[in-house]
Amino acid sequence: MSELPTILLVVHSLRAEANSAALELIEAGKNRFDFITNSAVALPGTKALSDVKEQSIEICIVLGGDGTMLRAAELVRGTSIPILGLNLGHVGFLAQLIRPTASELLERIAARAFTTEDRLTLSYKVEGGGNVFSEGFALNEVVVESANPAMVELFVQVDDRPLSRWGCDGVLISTPTGSTAYAFSAGGPVVWPDVKALVLLPLAAHALYSRPMVISPNSTIKIDVESDAALLSADGLRRLALKEGDRISLTASSNSVRLAHLDDSPFTDRLVAKFKLPVEGWRGK
Repeated sequence: MSELPTILLVVHSLRAEANSAALELIEAGKNRFDFITNSAVALPGTKALSDVKEQSIEICIVLGGDGTMLRAAELVRGTSIPILGLNLGHVGFLAQLIRPTASELLERIAARAFTTEDRLTLSYKVEGGGNVFSEGFALNEVVVESANPAMVELFVQVDDRPLSRWGCDGVLISTPTGSTAYAFSAGGPVVWPDVKALVLLPLAAHALYSRPMVISPNSTIKIDVESDAALLSADGLRRLALKEGDRISLTASSNSVRLAHLDDSPFTDRLVAKFKLPVEGWRGK
């Protein structure tokens, strides 16, 4: 039985740069680390991932974009394994701003010279006909949306009190992590990651009031489907067909996802870099 520390590699297998970076890490960490991976592309020097909870994993390194980070979160949620995302050409909110060399990265991991933070996640359950028939989670957002070009009718309640009935493209519930993803594109607010809150955002609602709302993480949000059909999407990865009478209940989850950082760059710097915010103003200094 090997006593070397184990690193989980989650790789965007369709990106050549991600596979190349994985091979660099494996070569640089030879005889110092064991590597396991869920990659669909063969990576010499690695073992296939089985059950993440049954293996002692030091850290999960993600090579890809924020979508690959979401897949890694799906793997390690409910464990204390930190996820470290490496920037492969696009500045994402979940990945490092600066990409270290393979040897530098492994030295930092060996010395445990990284910080971690726990990110809030969402839990959802879906009931129909008096039975719960689906449960899941999201790191970014859960969206209940129309299943066809027509609007969907949704009745939304917060803490068992009616909030609004919307004819809309959908309703999005976001974590602070997801506030800079789909929710931002739909006109929602940017929420700093350490703020414990949920964002409730109607999408293209035909209503006098359809502004984004910031909800307590202790609240329960319920969405009743009042159209023939709808769809639930969690992080864009898990999709579920819904029908009239189905109820979706959403709460902040007790299981967080742990992110790792090699530097102390604050979220503000990441926000400025991602959106190229004019910190000098349009007239310059």
